Amino acid sequence: MNILHLDASTLGEQSVSRQLSADIVAQLRDQNPDAIVHYRDLVADPLPHWTPSTGISREPGQMGRELLDEFLSADIVVMGVPMYNFGIPSQLKAWIDHIAVPGQVFRYTEKGPVGLAGGKQIVVASARGGIYSQGPAAAMDFQENYLRAFFGFIGIDDIRFVRAEGVAISPEHRESALRQARQGLREQLLARAA
Repeated sequence: MNILHLDASTLGEQSVSRQLSADIVAQLRDQNPDAIVHYRDLVADPLPHWTPSTGISREPGQMGRELLDEFLSADIVVMGVPMYNFGIPSQLKAWIDHIAVPGQVFRYTEKGPVGLAGGKQIVVASARGGIYSQGPAAAMDFQENYLRAFFGFIGIDDIRFVRAEGVAISPEHRESALRQARQGLREQLLARAA
């Protein structure tokens, strides 16, 4: 099993999404001791925004080819994704733009687009300062909707979210949110193994 582990939080060791993504990878490795993990810190090693000269576009550059190969060879992609201003960090968006290569992960047909990257699982460790999965703020969740739409577009329908919400409300709420997220993680991974 090949695991691609991505982190996109700017908060370093204080990051809830980084803690959760590390927990997910650790549990996957416990279940699959022979798993190969490739780690990419999108903040420590930022990618340039996509342009025709940086992307694979439409002809492979070295960096674009490397990013695409990492993604295509992964069975599971684990992402640490904080919610920034109701969406995903720009660092993650830059990565997505580099792997969204026509003819490699999707293609257009007369009947519409067809995803070519199916057969993978995406596990998103999501951290949010407020609560966006329900209630009045749910309409402002452009993080999960965007990730579901993008990965669905390229053919991946096994997308799981492990959420820690309300982490900025109070230190107590942060700890409670982390505990609940870790419990949800165990349940999801147990269901996956069954």
